[in-house]
Amino acid sequence: MARYRNAIPQLSGELFLTDAGLETDLIFNHGIEIREFAAHTLLPDASGREALESYMRGFLSLARETGAGFILDSQTWKAHVHWADDLGASEDELRETNNQAIAFIAGLREEYASNEKPIVLNGVIGPRGDAYAPDVAVAAQEAEEYHYKQLSWLAETDVDMVTGLTFTQSDEAIGFVRAAQKVGLPVVVSFTVETDGKLPTGQPLSEAITAVDEATDSGAAYFMVNCAHPDHFSRILEDSDWARRIRGLRCNASRMSHAELDNSETLDDGDPVELGGQYKSMKKTMPWLNVFGGCCGSDLRHVTQIAKAVAA
Repeated sequence: MARYRNAIPQLSGELFLTDAGLETDLIFNHGIEIREFAAHTLLPDASGREALESYMRGFLSLARETGAGFILDSQTWKAHVHWADDLGASEDELRETNNQAIAFIAGLREEYASNEKPIVLNGVIGPRGDAYAPDVAVAAQEAEEYHYKQLSWLAETDVDMVTGLTFTQSDEAIGFVRAAQKVGLPVVVSFTVETDGKLPTGQPLSEAITAVDEATDSGAAYFMVNCAHPDHFSRILEDSDWARRIRGLRCNASRMSHAELDNSETLDDGDPVELGGQYKSMKKTMPWLNVFGGCCGSDLRHVTQIAKAVAA
């Protein structure tokens, strides 16, 4: 049974952590191959499942040590039908994958039941297409119909909420939020931005958030920014109505652009201490921020420094 679906606890404003760049950490730091960059493909394999457990336990332990809540993500970012052909998976297999992914993180939550603060089960959904360079525009109605399928699968599980992670278009985010509303799941939208602080479509972040809120009656619980270095967007953050809708950050460790990251054969893990300091500065600008983690190139070292910095 879902524990927090009717009232997600991070809206209290208390500190919550997330994990970091799961795929880049496992691939580059641990030498684990992830087929099609789809982390759910590790779940059926004993060694892959063990790697996921070890990875997540590090962050759950950090949350325990720091007295923070934790947003525990499922490995379902690419477990939707857009990627079925690439993954060689049927729709029924993808549906079962979503079920198994939530059962997996629910088991980890039980393992860490002694954590002082809540652990929230979060179903993660990626955009329909390339998160770095969207090749087609996705209309809101089309997005609603498309994302409804995976969200309806997740609604049947113990998941507490869902997050559209690394979304690139406001229209797709509108459809995603509407679909989540339809199945009764609390929903978060996390946009990614380029080095100029704008979405890959060229739309300013402020306009994207405002467009989603206006089209969904402020249906998202909150917004986030992920898969971008603080240098790419921190200058546009401010105390304004649209910015107050942002509650979480999951930044890249690297200053590289999306195109540079996509073509890189080595890991740029940046400087964990510097990254923590940048999070602290952004929280000073926007003191209502309370959900913090990492994205590409980051790992437990980075989130540890972030947790120290924002709690100081």
